[in-house]
Amino acid sequence: MKRCNNPPPGQTKRKATDTEEEEDQSEKKYRKCEKAGCSATYPVCFASASERCAKNGYTSRWYHLSCGEHFCNECFDHYYRSHKDGYETYASWKRVWTGNGKSEPSLKAFMADQQLPYWVQCTKPDCGKWRQLTKEIQLTASLAATYRCGMKFNNVKTEGPDQCSLPEDLRVAEVIDSWWHSMLILPPLFKDSPANPFLTAYYPDCVGMSPSGSTSNHSHADHSWSVNTCSITHTLCSVPGLCPYFQPFYQPNECGKALCVRPDMMELDELYEFPEFSRDPTMYLALRNLILASWHRGCKEVLTPQNCAPHIIVRGLVRVRCVQEMDRVLLFMTRKGLINTGVLSVKQPLLPERYHNKNVIVIGAGASGLAAARQLQNFGMQVVMLEASERIGGRVWDDTSLGGVTVGRGAQIVNGCVNNPIALMSEQLSINMHKLGERCDLFQEGGSATDPAIDKRMDFHFNAILDVVSEWRKDKSQNQDTPLGEKIQEVYKTFLQESGVQFSQLEEKVLQFHLSNLEYACGSTLDQVSARSWDHNEFFAQFSGDHTLLTEGYSSVLNKLAEGLDIRIKSPVQAIDYSGDIVKVTSSNGTQWTAQKVLVTVPLTLLQKNIIKFKPPLPERKLKAIHSLGAGLIEKVALQFPFRFWDGKIQGADYFGHIPPSPDKRGMFGVFYDMDPQGKRSVLMSVITGEALPSIRDMEDKDVADQCMKVLRELFKEQEVPEPVNYFVTRWSRDMWSQMSYSFVKTGGSGEAYDIIAEDVQGKVFFAGEATNRHFPQTVTGAYLSGVREASKIAAL
Repeated sequence: MKRCNNPPPGQTKRKATDTEEEEDQSEKKYRKCEKAGCSATYPVCFASASERCAKNGYTSRWYHLSCGEHFCNECFDHYYRSHKDGYETYASWKRVWTGNGKSEPSLKAFMADQQLPYWVQCTKPDCGKWRQLTKEIQLTASLAATYRCGMKFNNVKTEGPDQCSLPEDLRVAEVIDSWWHSMLILPPLFKDSPANPFLTAYYPDCVGMSPSGSTSNHSHADHSWSVNTCSITHTLCSVPGLCPYFQPFYQPNECGKALCVRPDMMELDELYEFPEFSRDPTMYLALRNLILASWHRGCKEVLTPQNCAPHIIVRGLVRVRCVQEMDRVLLFMTRKGLINTGVLSVKQPLLPERYHNKNVIVIGAGASGLAAARQLQNFGMQVVMLEASERIGGRVWDDTSLGGVTVGRGAQIVNGCVNNPIALMSEQLSINMHKLGERCDLFQEGGSATDPAIDKRMDFHFNAILDVVSEWRKDKSQNQDTPLGEKIQEVYKTFLQESGVQFSQLEEKVLQFHLSNLEYACGSTLDQVSARSWDHNEFFAQFSGDHTLLTEGYSSVLNKLAEGLDIRIKSPVQAIDYSGDIVKVTSSNGTQWTAQKVLVTVPLTLLQKNIIKFKPPLPERKLKAIHSLGAGLIEKVALQFPFRFWDGKIQGADYFGHIPPSPDKRGMFGVFYDMDPQGKRSVLMSVITGEALPSIRDMEDKDVADQCMKVLRELFKEQEVPEPVNYFVTRWSRDMWSQMSYSFVKTGGSGEAYDIIAEDVQGKVFFAGEATNRHFPQTVTGAYLSGVREASKIAAL
């Protein structure tokens, strides 16, 4: 017989026997949650919205939000039925939600977003218990950061001696169990997340934020998400005090930006580390986006769980789970070098004790070695650095001998500052980066300036030639490779024959200037460089934004990285024996060190010349990769003058070009840089590249400076060019511990060689340096990131 649980008012049930009546009453007292697997035997309604709320009694249906959070059918009706008092509250919330969000504005979503009570953790060090706030109390980051058990609100006094001694709600212990998360009906959506100003172009609920607590800039009619540059700039500018080079999140429809993450998707390494979020990544994305935004808003201090937890503003017991998961996400991001990185000096190790039992030897104190050592030491490991020369920095070597102006004998320019770790460290150190202008006037010997239209035309033709090379290589295998110089000549000749175009003598010279620039970029003559793979890294997202000159030099950053590290200079390593469990490292004077892990960061040339003997020898595959890359070389000359004779002609440009008078002069002082952008001191620096390098190899420095002065006097023929007060010429080819500038792919090689050189051997010997970074070779940025990469690998093992 069908039993009616709720008889109509004024009607009574039929007379029943005493036994039947008792059974009826016991069933009326409670009803289990119908959600399979829910542990709540006696659910309690958290909403208490309806006058007829079941509270902890009987209802015809319980609505499950989590194991421990339910609302009754009476409270459901109170908001859902249009004739009930709560309907307008739900309806107005629904309008906001659908206006901003993408997910369904269900009543369950409303209850989770608006009606669940907040939970907050006691900040007393010896307590840490979770407490449920009463319904009328709104949680804020400042309340979460200062809350203590028994805290008084609205001048209401709390009775009892020590509120911390009261037991914690039993439901909190359940939240820690892994099954609890699987029983959660709706993912957590944060309110007032620090990530909010970064992500206004996204639907909030797609990036872990609540649509009811977010303002959104995008047009919901336009689901194609077309975003113009202005709106991206607007989005970024809305973050107060944010460095313009910090753009950690892709904006919709944006791509090809290095070190950027999709705020609405997990990366592969994240899925590998947190597979439990693969089905619904919302909680992970909410936490990761919050952490990444918080780090970029305050990169001068270590980001800790204590800093982040108060900003997790979400109702319900899920907040307990979010705070617990946040610890794991924060550690992962720290280990990967996504946060808590750069020149940060730490008082406490960044990783837990289980990571501290490793000791590591880092060979080479250049950018990659220093980056790795700083990371590993910050993680809590013991690190010793062995540097062959008498200084740190490797191919970063700043010179201040020319009137106090910093001139990099090695690297000094940052190519693309957006998300560049060098920009991050400059921000941490409050170092100014001088944005390089785009203007580069080309001057011919004799003093005349080249018509910009001619430069533009030849630049177009030069790039068109490279486009044809790109097209040619699409179906070519490695063994069909050819030298880039040969291929360019072949394409050029074919173009002239087929088009009938005739270039003037000046146009031919301008083309030679562009070829010289290409040799500068490759660090080699073009007959050595692979036509198939010369720009292999361009297939990956590169650093965008301004190119800048580090006026204080890269050493200002590297010296800070080196602070507090155990660096043994004048300790050239001769042998690495990794045949046993412990790796033995021997220096040329016979001193021996031992460690569990060794990181080799020496320049490519030293690996090619077998300066370090490995026992057992390195794998054949790695040796082949090492020899398939070329050791590029450029040299510099810098001159200090009594006054800035070039100012009138250059008119504030950061550099100017020198058109070679003939092809055999290509690469000889092709570009001149003004090394004092403030325009106070008088120092010019130029480069010698490609086929010009052999001609200066045996020259005295004075003769090189004289050759440079001849060129300057030709370029400024119409005026007085004074004798230099001082000068220097670099000799990287003779530098015993470098012997090169930066790597390139030789003919017959491929970009994969960078990855192969980067592979560790037996989990004991690791490799870093610009020649191990396939995405960003040839740069200090690439070297630095390779060190961070290896530190992460060593920590994870």
